Amino acid sequence: MSSKPALERWSVRQATELYGVDEWSEGFFSISAKGELVIGPEGKKGPQVSLLNIVNGLRERGLSMPVLLRFSDILKYRIAMLNRGFIEAMREADYRGQYRGVYPIKVNQQEHVVDEILRFGRPFHHGLEVGSKAELIAALAYLDDPEAMLICNGYKDEEFIELALYGLKMGLNVILVAEMTGEIPLIMKCAEQMAVAPKIGIRVKLSSRAGGHWTDSGGDQSRFGLTTSQVVDAVDYLRQRDALRHLVMLHYHLGSQIPNIRNIRTGIQEAARFYAGLVREGAPMGILDVGGGLAVDYDGSKTNFPSSRNYTVAEYCGDVIESVAQVLDEMEIPHPVIISESGRATVAHHAVLLFNVLDASRFESHPLPDKFPEDAPDMLEALRETLEGLTPKNAQKCYHDATYYRDEIRSLFVHGQVSLRQRAMAEQIFWRIANRIARIVRDQKYVPEELQGLASSLSDVYYCNFSVFQSLPDSWAIDQLFPIMPIHRLNERPERNATLADITCDCDGKIDRFIDLHDVKRTLPLHELRDDQDYFLGAFLVGAYQETLGDLHNLLGDTNVAGIRIKEDGGIEFSREIEGDSVSDVLSYVEYEPKEVVQLVRKKAERAVQQGLISPGERRRIMNAYEAGLRGYTYFETD
Repeated sequence: MSSKPALERWSVRQATELYGVDEWSEGFFSISAKGELVIGPEGKKGPQVSLLNIVNGLRERGLSMPVLLRFSDILKYRIAMLNRGFIEAMREADYRGQYRGVYPIKVNQQEHVVDEILRFGRPFHHGLEVGSKAELIAALAYLDDPEAMLICNGYKDEEFIELALYGLKMGLNVILVAEMTGEIPLIMKCAEQMAVAPKIGIRVKLSSRAGGHWTDSGGDQSRFGLTTSQVVDAVDYLRQRDALRHLVMLHYHLGSQIPNIRNIRTGIQEAARFYAGLVREGAPMGILDVGGGLAVDYDGSKTNFPSSRNYTVAEYCGDVIESVAQVLDEMEIPHPVIISESGRATVAHHAVLLFNVLDASRFESHPLPDKFPEDAPDMLEALRETLEGLTPKNAQKCYHDATYYRDEIRSLFVHGQVSLRQRAMAEQIFWRIANRIARIVRDQKYVPEELQGLASSLSDVYYCNFSVFQSLPDSWAIDQLFPIMPIHRLNERPERNATLADITCDCDGKIDRFIDLHDVKRTLPLHELRDDQDYFLGAFLVGAYQETLGDLHNLLGDTNVAGIRIKEDGGIEFSREIEGDSVSDVLSYVEYEPKEVVQLVRKKAERAVQQGLISPGERRRIMNAYEAGLRGYTYFETD
């Protein structure tokens, strides 16, 4: 039996609630009785595997932290869920069209991801969306289903259009979406020269707008799409050339990560009116592309907060179908094929970034001496008296006094009237006062504004083996929240509150905003570090955008990657392992020639031998170390 009082015990249930696992994980993750985070692609009913076991397996195979895990089973599940959601919504609404999902390659262009999406999506004829020539070239190679759609968005030159039309000639279902008025004449010119009947879509600028980070994707000032008058001009242009039969699709896009279902419904209703108007103009149409926007509930709050959503996938599918059917039934227009470009909701859940904690920095105070030296300034004694007289009733006054005395001592130090050790002592007493005040106000109903951020300012800093700029760029660039938590020791109470710092030498290389059901937390509860045990954290829902947007800040390159499949018996299959960038790789990305830098150092080392600074044997050891460094991982390599 535990000797700890009941109030000090810690349960897996408490850890689950603390980190919000049940809210954000969609059932894919849970905490085992051993206190380890486990992955179960089929939820708790199917096989489950500890992430710590996966880490140990990778390290035994020589793959070190940080590592990005891609879970193929989750990818398969998400694709099936989206397609079945629309199929069920159409059945319930007696919708007489079809659904064809497309995956926007820009969300995660990695070959492994695109290949598996097409394989898992084949039963549903799940296709691709591209927005550049490079993405189109990749799609033409990998898409091999004549019933799947290949939607071509983005600005297009003649070469782009010709490639798309060649895809159409080869039997692929390629639709060229006009983003600007000048693209339609260019499409028709190329099609006539190549003797192919094009399939044309029009992207319209809706007046509807959505909330969240990407509000500028919709509305009159949107970068992409045609205004109402430009849509009419496009119809007239095609009609005059007896080519209106080629206009088969209407497309719009309100933005990524739309948190509020009302914005989605408003946009669909407006788009359905545009679609009906084009049918009335004589265009055959037949396809309505509702774009992206299906959000991911990163924080688990199920609200219209930018990092959440106030609807389910089933509700999203139902609202799309119901809204389109309502408008078109009223006008007696046949139901179109519905396309959605749900990228974030498809891939976000399947990727997890794992990294180890290297060290921690905290506000610790040494024991105070019984008596200060005789030459100690009076302010130092005043600080001690403030500490000794601190109570819950005078906490705010003590904070004011302590701040004044500390600042005075700092000023005296600058003018040479206080020694280094005396200033250090003053800082220790001040932070001891601040810590005690933070504990006092934690349990108070009303906290003065100046004391509200005290706990956060006193938090630890855990230094972690990863780069925010490379692996979680949206956390830095747009304050995107990602669930972050330990993957083990979850049956122990986390006694520390910390922010995370990466290994770049940049003040922005940190994470100090964390998910919370009610607001944004400024610190993350974590465990004490142990000298004899590595401490591993995971960042979750990172499968969308992060890999491609990552940069080479401090020349920290791509992390190691491992594709993971969970067997029916609970075994782990490492389906694909990709080594992260070496130092040599990242140097070559910024135009250094690895062989040349080796030669430069070799000359420098030989000069040092000739000058008697080092021995020939030391030169050999220097070159061995230098060349090993070039071959090594850009991140901290630990045993």
